[in-house]
Amino acid sequence: MTKRVEVEGRRSRAPKGHFVVYVGNEMKRFVVPTSYLKNPTFQELLDKAAEEYGFDNQNGIVLPCDESTFKRLTRFLSKLS
Repeated sequence: MTKRVEVEGRRSRAPKGHFVVYVGNEMKRFVVPTSYLKNPTFQELLDKAAEEYGFDNQNGIVLPCDESTFKRLTRFLSKLS
């Protein structure tokens, strides 16, 4: 069973065990499980975000990739869990 990680048009808080990231030029909002934080590929993406945007970002966690790449990554990660 795969959970949908995308929440469109909603600005509510992420459910317990999840966090919000923003992706792409459109800054699309995604809600992802905290279990992704253990994955080395996701960790690399977070490291790139820290390098590009720093840690003092008022917009939340912004990931430096396009939406289609992020969706492929989350599909892959959801199959691992």
